[in-house]
Amino acid sequence: MSAFNSTTRFSNRVDNYVKYRPHYPAVIIDYLKKQNVLKDNSVIADIGSGTGILTELFLKSGNTVYGVEPNKEMQEAGEKYLSGFKNFISINGTAEDTTLKESSIDVITAGQAFHWFDMAETKKEFKRILKPNGYVVLIWNLRRIDDPALSIDYDELLEEFGTDYKEVGHRNISKKDYEKFFDGKYTLTNFDNRQLLDYDGFKGRLLSSSYAPDEKHPNYLPMLDKLKKIFMSNQKDGKVEIKYISEIYCGKI
Repeated sequence: MSAFNSTTRFSNRVDNYVKYRPHYPAVIIDYLKKQNVLKDNSVIADIGSGTGILTELFLKSGNTVYGVEPNKEMQEAGEKYLSGFKNFISINGTAEDTTLKESSIDVITAGQAFHWFDMAETKKEFKRILKPNGYVVLIWNLRRIDDPALSIDYDELLEEFGTDYKEVGHRNISKKDYEKFFDGKYTLTNFDNRQLLDYDGFKGRLLSSSYAPDEKHPNYLPMLDKLKKIFMSNQKDGKVEIKYISEIYCGKI
């Protein structure tokens, strides 16, 4: 796994993660079915499943999903959140060691998690558990930083106060990394996504990030003071809109 304690660094972020992280647009399911990547009976392994946000999308589609998560607190939150789905199986494992059976999975997914994986070891493990002609689908909710002004201000706040924002962000994954992982054969598709948040939601969204200083950090209160100013200058009817692009990398390995 990543050198940045990827298996433990979200342990104190779980509540905010469950409440305030953006979900994924349902159109992703339709897209994957049209591309013949996903079928009604496809067995999914959602790697780094966390609190179950992406997992839920495939469970609602009727698929059997193995949620593979190494963080105890995140795994437990995911089990609670998805307790109503009989087609969900919770697994304590990592991208590099899923513990799943060989050639047992039709589609491997990862939402907001791929940048934590050791790519070389992950590729070996994914090849082991995938059925012949199986697919890997990597999904991101990529916060727009070019428009509107809110996103620019918010990104500047993260750069100023984030403990290791630039070091661990998934924007550090390059096109060459994807090409190497997928052996040069993958598709990239984008869908619009958004969140409407009041101040408590805006604050919770920030604190769900592993690089945001917690309440014990000396920068915690100065960070929230700036966040409040950003909210007040961008809010409309008591809410702000965070715009995302949902990116889907899809291919075989």
